[in-house]
Amino acid sequence: MNGARSLLATLVGGGVNVCFSNPGTSEMHFVAALDDVPDMRGILTLFEGVATGAADGYARMAGRPAATLLHLGPGLGNGLANLHNARRARTPVVNIVGDHATYHTRFDAPLESDIASIARPVSGWYRRSARADDVGADAADAVAAAYGPPGCVATLVLPADASWSESATGPCPPRPRTSAPRVAPETVEGVAKALRSGERTALLLGGTALRARGLHAASRVSGASGALLLGETFPANLERGAGIPAVDRLGYLAEFAQAQLDGVQHLVLVDAKAPVSFFAYPGKSSDLVPAGCTVHTLVRPGEDAPEALEALVDILGARDDDATPAATTRPDRPSGPLTSESLAAAIGAVLPEHAVVVDEGNTSGLFVSGATAGAPRHDWLTLTGGAIGIGLPAATGAAVAAPHRPVLCLQADGSAMYTLQALWTQAREGLNVTTVVLANRSYAILNMELQRVGADAGGPLSRRLLDLTAPDLDFVALSRGMGVPARRVETAEELTAALEASFAEPGPAVIEVPLPGGMR
Repeated sequence: MNGARSLLATLVGGGVNVCFSNPGTSEMHFVAALDDVPDMRGILTLFEGVATGAADGYARMAGRPAATLLHLGPGLGNGLANLHNARRARTPVVNIVGDHATYHTRFDAPLESDIASIARPVSGWYRRSARADDVGADAADAVAAAYGPPGCVATLVLPADASWSESATGPCPPRPRTSAPRVAPETVEGVAKALRSGERTALLLGGTALRARGLHAASRVSGASGALLLGETFPANLERGAGIPAVDRLGYLAEFAQAQLDGVQHLVLVDAKAPVSFFAYPGKSSDLVPAGCTVHTLVRPGEDAPEALEALVDILGARDDDATPAATTRPDRPSGPLTSESLAAAIGAVLPEHAVVVDEGNTSGLFVSGATAGAPRHDWLTLTGGAIGIGLPAATGAAVAAPHRPVLCLQADGSAMYTLQALWTQAREGLNVTTVVLANRSYAILNMELQRVGADAGGPLSRRLLDLTAPDLDFVALSRGMGVPARRVETAEELTAALEASFAEPGPAVIEVPLPGGMR
């Protein structure tokens, strides 16, 4: 058994049985070993950023890592943006990067690079296998590190000779899984004291606190204490819909977030970070915690957030009826012209039960969250790290992880072009993904930011740099060219009918929605 087969067998034994791949010469023995380890599902992507984003979306839904297979340092570099998003989401990913044979490195071949320096900023764990005999143990360690808690990108570099050489040790059994540590009772008592103080208090929820169990407990705490309930701006996976307590997400714009937090004297962090502005703006604060507010950390990343919130429920004596589950409501089916509001109403009117929504709608998707708050229970995945190009790949991975659940990808047109190749993988694998392309032919969010940073740029050259016309992008033609059925809709009625038809049919589909300029 060579190192590549040892690696694959170890991954499968550790529960990692999907690998999103864009391989090259150095990874050919890994590719060949797929026939010897059929329990590993190899999925080809046409760009490394699709592979890494799909692994992120898969793990957010499956609760276990997928693997990636990338080609040397340049391939890793191509996948870096979505590994950054995965790091911010604390997603478990086993990131396999092929390398030149150990003896070949000294020749400085054209693809030689400093893989360690590229990988470490996005990796919570990093190792380079030295020999085929080491590969099984290294892979088992990588899987354990990826699981965490908290989850992380675990990067394992596989030199070609460690892959093709015979391994005397073979596969390695899985390492014992580590449970999330419990929050200390005195920490819970300290937060309870703040909640009983009579001063304005807010709970800021993130990570695992935004799953149904954590939300029910947090809503009971809020109902019993009067604390404001907020969620992080871009959650990895927010469970929501009818029967689940709703939570307002902290605003993206600093001014909106400051308004939400105005007057808060105690801010309790539950698997979340203290809020900061996404960017620096002249004359505006980067720290969004109100002046004089005391920040309390109830749950750190990797700790058991639902258990800590339930302990807080017990201390406060909160009752079941202190929670406020979202009511079952849907907007009326919209009619007339397509606007951001009618788009949101159409989605809210027909979103299926147990849907997975991957949201990279950016500005044009602004109203969709509100319109779906009372829809049947669903999961909502967002852009955790701000690196655009996550929507289509994450939807691809989510559909692999949950093949019997409908996946809706809300995709802005500009960021769609970063990783449009994901559509080809969706077609090849027959994945149930409905992609709604929100097409206004503009980098609208940057037009807004141009003003917010105080840049004096209203001329034709600056406007042209943020414009997506001349030529217009034709997403119907682009999608069909990659094997995905597509149509363009012109009215709210057409959009509603197209969504229903796509949800009812297996396989991927694209719906292009032209929207008025100024929205993205």
